Amino acid sequence: MQRKAYAPGLATASLLAALTVLTAGGCTAADGGDSATDPKSGDSKTTAAPGRYRTLPEPCGSVGRDALEELLPGTASLPEDTRQKVLRGASDVTYDTDRRVGCRWKAEAAHASHQLRVDFERVVSYDGAVSDDDRAQQVFAKKQDAALPDPVAPRRDEDSTDAAKDAGAAENDGGEDAAADGSPAEAAPPSSSPSPSSSPSAGASGSPFATPSGRAGSVDGLQPRILDGLGDAAFIDDALGGAGGAAHRRTVSVVFRTSNVIVTIRYTEQSAPSAAAPSREEMQDRAQNLARRLVDQFEE
Repeated sequence: MQRKAYAPGLATASLLAALTVLTAGGCTAADGGDSATDPKSGDSKTTAAPGRYRTLPEPCGSVGRDALEELLPGTASLPEDTRQKVLRGASDVTYDTDRRVGCRWKAEAAHASHQLRVDFERVVSYDGAVSDDDRAQQVFAKKQDAALPDPVAPRRDEDSTDAAKDAGAAENDGGEDAAADGSPAEAAPPSSSPSPSSSPSAGASGSPFATPSGRAGSVDGLQPRILDGLGDAAFIDDALGGAGGAAHRRTVSVVFRTSNVIVTIRYTEQSAPSAAAPSREEMQDRAQNLARRLVDQFEE
């Protein structure tokens, strides 16, 4: 029987070639060549930019004494120890001070009481394709849509028949109110029906920052509206409601966004039964002045 010739060189060459292929494949996997393109890996090379702000300011220290004395005029007549306590404010109870904080102040006076609430919310996106700023804009847009379903036209409460008639008469007279303060439109009884909350996190029972009802149609430029030049986006809401007897309660809310932080200011004045309705122009000016001061603090 003729034996086949044994060629050790060929066998060795084949073994070396096989080892080279295996080694090359292992290096490719180790370097991430195949795993980087594996659709099951879930890795993404695109990560949205984080928001500008990683923390929030101390809320009760965010409003200066001068601003508080303007917003809470009743503090001037208080005893010094009580006055200092009022100006310190009271912090809201929160469970994550890196995500949400707030503070409230209240002062009583002979003819009116005033309340101020300031809320800071830092928005974080958990979607790698959506930046914190974009997510904050989405949250802000929901708040604005809840407060201003029609940000251009004056708002009317369908149940406030007298207020609607007064607004219509003002339009027929050339688009001006009958009077600056205490006009029939201001004193008209508002609707008692609740409006939707301006915050997506508010429960069915409502939130301290829920938008109040009682908006009367107005063409004096002070109706709820979008504000320009205040942070990245801003709006103002205004509502007048009765509080028993002949008393009036007006609430002005200013909400603005700067990067991934949303700030809500809620300023309320409760007048005595014998006093006139709170001045919407004065209250809006005070609330907007505070908003500008807070924007400046964030930009420092």
